[in-house]
Amino acid sequence: MLVVLSDTHATEDPSLVGAATDAVDDAELVLHAGDFTTETVLDAFHDAAADLRAVHGNRDSDAVTERLPTATTLTYAGVRIAATHRRRGGATGLAMFGRERGADLVVSGHTHRPLVDEEGAVTLLNPGSHADPRGARQSFAVLEPTADGLVGRLETVDGDVFERFEIGNE
Repeated sequence: MLVVLSDTHATEDPSLVGAATDAVDDAELVLHAGDFTTETVLDAFHDAAADLRAVHGNRDSDAVTERLPTATTLTYAGVRIAATHRRRGGATGLAMFGRERGADLVVSGHTHRPLVDEEGAVTLLNPGSHADPRGARQSFAVLEPTADGLVGRLETVDGDVFERFEIGNE
């Protein structure tokens, strides 16, 4: 299982609560789309996750920015995933970023609002924020392997699933 988080904006701990804690504990891989804020929080995520992949965000300290890339690409269950915190040009810029990297899925953060956009050639996923939702619900994403790719869901920290989606491995 792959768990996707973003926009923690904490100073001391990863601010994991409820279903987000359980998901990270059970995950094979955790992908964080930036804005840990401090090295202490980044280190806490490394301790909590079996395997952490991450990019830095615009609010991360210099120490975090030095340790993490602006963007990364990985493959999980045959699905190519490109991740960045934000990209100029909104959805179009994110889609172009994904196509440049040959991605099936683009993960981003920054807005603190959960979103799945399956309209274009590449699926866009923003998990929202599990810790600092700024008017949205506290949320994260869970993606599980299938024979054809990944089945995903956006979930609140209370465990309520509010959106489901699929991503094929092409």
